[in-house]
Amino acid sequence: MKRILSGLDRVDLADGLLKGKRVGLMNNQTGIDHAFRSGIDLLNARYQLTALFAVEHGIRGDAQAGAAYETQPDPVTGVPVWAVYGKTHRLTQEMLDTFDVFCFDMQDVGARFYTYLYALSFAMEECSKAGKPVVVFDRVNPLGGERVEGTVLDTRFASYVGMYPLPTRYGLTIGEYALWVKDHLKLNLDLTVIPLAGWNRMDYLDALDIPWVAPSPNCASFHTALAYIGACVFEGTNVSEGRGTTMPFEYIGAPWIDARTLEQRMAKRNLPGLHFRAAYFTPTFSKYAGQPCAGVQMHITDRRAANVVEGALTLLDEIRALHPDRLEYLSNTPGSYFIDKLLGTDSYRLGQHDAHSLMEAHAPARQAFLEQRKPFLLYE
Repeated sequence: MKRILSGLDRVDLADGLLKGKRVGLMNNQTGIDHAFRSGIDLLNARYQLTALFAVEHGIRGDAQAGAAYETQPDPVTGVPVWAVYGKTHRLTQEMLDTFDVFCFDMQDVGARFYTYLYALSFAMEECSKAGKPVVVFDRVNPLGGERVEGTVLDTRFASYVGMYPLPTRYGLTIGEYALWVKDHLKLNLDLTVIPLAGWNRMDYLDALDIPWVAPSPNCASFHTALAYIGACVFEGTNVSEGRGTTMPFEYIGAPWIDARTLEQRMAKRNLPGLHFRAAYFTPTFSKYAGQPCAGVQMHITDRRAANVVEGALTLLDEIRALHPDRLEYLSNTPGSYFIDKLLGTDSYRLGQHDAHSLMEAHAPARQAFLEQRKPFLLYE
């Protein structure tokens, strides 16, 4: 396994920025070093840690997706934990008054719809207004930093699962993203990224020696993270994305799907690096809890050949062709559809594109993003 040091493993590089200062930390269970020590405990022992900020899933990873919670003391350190998920997604003045320097250390999964990205950028905006410096302890992009895939978000569909014109798979580390978003938002901000050591853009997580902690309850492994960049689109439909099973984002189905026919239709697509096998599962929670579902398991057989975003959307093509009377797009409010927010466009839902033509339509924007991101890349 290739030896990689995270930003937290190189915490000494932050001494000049943090010693003698009140430190606020946005963190969760993923913020650990090579010895599996929590960044909360490390920074609490090393500096004056005065505030913790918890986003989706909680400070110790004990909250399910979408669950709100209240401000409370951290049970280990006693440091106050402020909730910035639920009632507010932003640092309030009361929160800003608790620290001199804001730190961020969380592992994301390399997908535009992961909410940790916006927790960071919203904090950066508020720190910019308040004149507070920000330190980001960098972590690897588990999907590597070379490829980009998918759609580039139209900001008319901006939400907490996609705020900015990023590709679905954007190929940046969290530190590189911070540099990009500082420029994109034109922030007057004192930003420092504590960089990785040993990582390059071709590196996928499972070839590295860094310890992996699930960033969220339904993303337990690298393989789940790779499937998630595509199959998350099913969250915007009445098709189960496998939550409540041991294979979330790999199992996709519903009680009304014809699994064998779907398998056969996907085989005819002959998508590089992907295989869709008929599968049956019963979720224990989320959509169709306790109901037997039929569908497929998405197997990624060659990660470098596979376009997972297009592959998952092609699967949705086939499901809506097979079951046009059963497939539904979920909406919390009239005229607002979650799938549009996930894709960053309504052209798929409206039938203006299928999977392949949508990817083709967004190719120029993806290429433009590859050029746009170059000044912010920290690694070869």
